Amino acid sequence: MSIWDRAKAKVEELVGRAEEVYGESHGDAAAQLHGEAHRLEGEAEEEAALRDEAARRDPDDGAAPVR
Repeated sequence: MSIWDRAKAKVEELVGRAEEVYGESHGDAAAQLHGEAHRLEGEAEEEAALRDEAARRDPDDGAAPVR
């Protein structure tokens, strides 16, 4: 994933956090749950991006024999 994908994931996470706070402060359970879903989706996308970057830096997939 590119830097733009990571930025998009971070924005998704922050929007979700804001929506969660709005839901909590206004007693809107639907907004709170929707915000939590956005936050978790953003966190998952960011973790996937970091994993992809780490895999590109270390191409050893474990298939090579250990010495």
